[in-house]
Amino acid sequence: MARGAKHHKRVTRRGLMLVLSSPSGAGKTTLSRLLLKADRNIELSVSVTTRARRRGEIDGSDYRFIDLSRFETMVKAGELLEWAEVFGHRYGTPRQPVEKALRAGRDVLFDIDWQGTQQLREKARNDLVSVFILPPSARELEQRLKRRAQDSKAVIGARMAKAAGEMSHWAEYDYVIVNCEKTRAFTEVQAILAAERLKRERQIGVAAFVRALQAKL
Repeated sequence: MARGAKHHKRVTRRGLMLVLSSPSGAGKTTLSRLLLKADRNIELSVSVTTRARRRGEIDGSDYRFIDLSRFETMVKAGELLEWAEVFGHRYGTPRQPVEKALRAGRDVLFDIDWQGTQQLREKARNDLVSVFILPPSARELEQRLKRRAQDSKAVIGARMAKAAGEMSHWAEYDYVIVNCEKTRAFTEVQAILAAERLKRERQIGVAAFVRALQAKL
């Protein structure tokens, strides 16, 4: 440890919103889980959804499962930062827990599509960091969907058909990662997060920190 390092005080920082988007099967959910496991200063934004719970999913952890009436009430009351309809089901991000985390200097991870990302950009551009995950090939994307064993052949076909449209929005994102291999892709996500945390405008306590340094010179 460098001499005097023990006296260093952590500079106050505002949290950021890290969005990972991709076509279904390209790897955003896997990368999200790896990041949440490795980094204690980031938490998952738990979306509300009107779709049925899948096998192994936990209400309040993976999603908050609600009915359509409750969802529409939240939209009208302005309780959602963003929402979208995907494959006939609605998904949305509750506003209050996200804003609370950002004020406390914690980062919030979003596993959402381009529609939700667009809405977040309109409402909170300065807090947003967006990353689009691409598959290495169409064939590999299809194989990953099949390996998940979560969907029928018809649903897999629908997801593949929709993938081209989803990928057309890649240029709207701050960063793009081609997920050829999950370990490398995960390292790249971590690098993006580390750099964004150090941006001057997010370190809201740095001005006071510098003044304190100058006063002792």
